[in-house]
Amino acid sequence: MVFDTDVLIWYLRGNPRAAKVIDSADSRAVSAVSYWELMQGARDRREVTMIRSFLKGLGFQTLPITEAVSHRASVYIEEYALKSGLRLADALVVGTAVENHEPLCSGNGKHFRSITELELKVFKPQ
Repeated sequence: MVFDTDVLIWYLRGNPRAAKVIDSADSRAVSAVSYWELMQGARDRREVTMIRSFLKGLGFQTLPITEAVSHRASVYIEEYALKSGLRLADALVVGTAVENHEPLCSGNGKHFRSITELELKVFKPQ
């Protein structure tokens, strides 16, 4: 399962629902975009180390932005940006999930619901 950045942040903040959904996943992956977003949000080297340890410790695979992912993201932006507010980072994350034939777990269902080829698992922190 590919986890969106929001679910990872909830986990790192100690949310028990996020911990349950991540801990119960058969496989764990993040898009390179989510990895970059986590690193960009780190306030110091200690947080960078903690994020790396979290991802490694739980066996997350970081999935690259391939040519196929980029193409799919372009198609999604053209199709869904105006309808549902899909932005670049989200398009790349959903493109990564679809191209890797993995469900996406995200708290941001609004942007992803209309993408029919995506298996979406909506996360609710409360």
